[in-house]
Amino acid sequence: MKKDMTILYQVHNNLYVNITNRCSSACVFCLRQSRDKMGDSKSLWLEHEPSLDEIKEAFIQTDMTLYEEVVFCGFGEPTERLEVLLESAKFVKDHYQKKIRINTNGQGDLINDQSIAPLFEGVFDSVSISLNTPDEKTYNELVRSRFGDNAYSAMIAFVKEVRNFVPDVVLSTVETTITKEEEVACEALCDSLNVRYRIRPFEK
Repeated sequence: MKKDMTILYQVHNNLYVNITNRCSSACVFCLRQSRDKMGDSKSLWLEHEPSLDEIKEAFIQTDMTLYEEVVFCGFGEPTERLEVLLESAKFVKDHYQKKIRINTNGQGDLINDQSIAPLFEGVFDSVSISLNTPDEKTYNELVRSRFGDNAYSAMIAFVKEVRNFVPDVVLSTVETTITKEEEVACEALCDSLNVRYRIRPFEK
């Protein structure tokens, strides 16, 4: 495992922010199991978790006009560092007026032992949450959360709450990891929750 201090990296026209390698899940299809990098990064395995000042400096040293959106997503779950996540996003919002998205497993309430959705208001323009499967039993088998059987219900509860604070909420699954029938069930679930559904391509 090669380590680096890649805080910011480009994927397509977006700038991604890598603030931690910690994650409450160990998904069976997680890209971390088969690769060290994404986009133009060298390695997303961090030598240490960057401080807020290091993250701000990385943005200052970057030509932000090149990017359409800032996405908090790296080799870890961003809500594992909730305070740094929020302060970094506010810095981007205040200084660059970019759309900001967070990709999350939706287990942030369990990770932080509090309801975090209200803290997202005015900070994030979009939240993408890993649904992975419409079935709770299969979810637990695929995601392998450290919170066990509590993870799925907490994720759904977070979806229901964060809709009130963030204008765009998306639930996603990964292409080829579930059946077409399960994808139809996922879409129906998203419709019932009044959020968007997206099937993400499997990155090889």
